[in-house]
Amino acid sequence: MKKVFMSAMFVAATTLSTMSYADNQCDGKYIVGPIETIYVKDLDMDYKARIDTGANTTSINAYDLHVIDGNNNPNDTKKSWQENLGKMISFKTANAQGQEQTHTSKIIKISKIRNAQGVERRYAVVMDLVWNGKNHAIPVNLRDRKKLEYKLLIGRNWLDGRYLVDVSKHDDDD
Repeated sequence: MKKVFMSAMFVAATTLSTMSYADNQCDGKYIVGPIETIYVKDLDMDYKARIDTGANTTSINAYDLHVIDGNNNPNDTKKSWQENLGKMISFKTANAQGQEQTHTSKIIKISKIRNAQGVERRYAVVMDLVWNGKNHAIPVNLRDRKKLEYKLLIGRNWLDGRYLVDVSKHDDDD
């Protein structure tokens, strides 16, 4: 029993020694809360973002989408959406503070998303997201999030290998 207790104490001490609370890091990864303020460099705007470990890809509020020189009414077949891959897309976006921008970017991916509403396809573009001075350019899905509280949803493609989520951390802790 004494050996088991001592082993447990050693493991706990070792684990604590790899965490740096002052730097907000653990094992070289930064700790984010469930809600964070993320600066979208491409838009020069801040978004209050929900961190969602269940989402594979990050999504941003995007509406009035227009594929430049492309098919703007693709039916639900993969082929009709694929026709627009590599083309430029223009869209509007707004954050929770009501700041609105129009942005144009290249479609780099088309995703098939399964959610509570069923299955839908979404275009993705590369956007540069900044948190606490650290930026990462990643694919971001374009989705109308006007009716949702958080206009930016951070998925695993932003978190992977760089961040851990602490649900007890609050955005005002930054």
